[in-house]
Amino acid sequence: MKLIFLFILLLLNAGIDGQMLTSVYFEHNSSELNARSKEKLDSLALLKTNLTFRIYGNCDSSGNTEYNNNLSERRANAVHQYLQGKVGDNIKLVNSVGLGEEKQINDNATDELRGKNRRVDVFIEKKFFRGEKISRRILPSFFDTTISRMKVKDTFSLPDVNFIGNRHVWLPNGDAKLARLLTILKENSTLEIELQGHICCDYENFDGEDIDLGTFNLSWTRANAIKEFLEKQGIDPSRIKATGLGHLNPAVYPELTESDQVRNRRVELVLIKK
Repeated sequence: MKLIFLFILLLLNAGIDGQMLTSVYFEHNSSELNARSKEKLDSLALLKTNLTFRIYGNCDSSGNTEYNNNLSERRANAVHQYLQGKVGDNIKLVNSVGLGEEKQINDNATDELRGKNRRVDVFIEKKFFRGEKISRRILPSFFDTTISRMKVKDTFSLPDVNFIGNRHVWLPNGDAKLARLLTILKENSTLEIELQGHICCDYENFDGEDIDLGTFNLSWTRANAIKEFLEKQGIDPSRIKATGLGHLNPAVYPELTESDQVRNRRVELVLIKK
């Protein structure tokens, strides 16, 4: 209950200037909302900003394709119908779609991971005026900040490290900067970092499709590509963590130009340990 109350406070105080995501979870083979999920959806209905909600149902790989498609659709419809009776005129429910098991964010190797696939994602987006967009504050460059001035948990940009659309391959401009990152890590052997991947443009899914791998975890594969590069050059894997944040923390939103899209296809760095 305390966690739900905290979630409500965060939502009510949040300045939603782009997008955010929340998810509710289901029992195996069930499309029935439990009490915890209803509390979370009740908190969404209290938001006062002019917003659109996009609802996507998901499931694990337990059943066949037809069964999983139907189950994910029932889950999405359950959330849509519950919210429909609660949201005000400022919130528009745009769509309700069942994705089956095709766009899982986790594999199904353990019960815990399967449980995370049995969910409905609610994408919350601010309504923008024509031509309006937001730009996130520019993060300090990891390369222009001295180690002594860095603080644990600070987030830094990796300038020029941007990626080809739908791929985990960085653009040629990134080669020199990643070589510099490698040098810094070699010269500062106690540093531990987290690489956070981002995508652009795909607002119908938490994450994008990596067309080289056929998976829907593009933000993670981008962060992991840099991690693997560093490991191959001798950096201890225990010093690097790779995570994917999908499209939920864009540098610029919405992307109105190709330049906007490139800016969002990026990886940022969080300092974990000095």
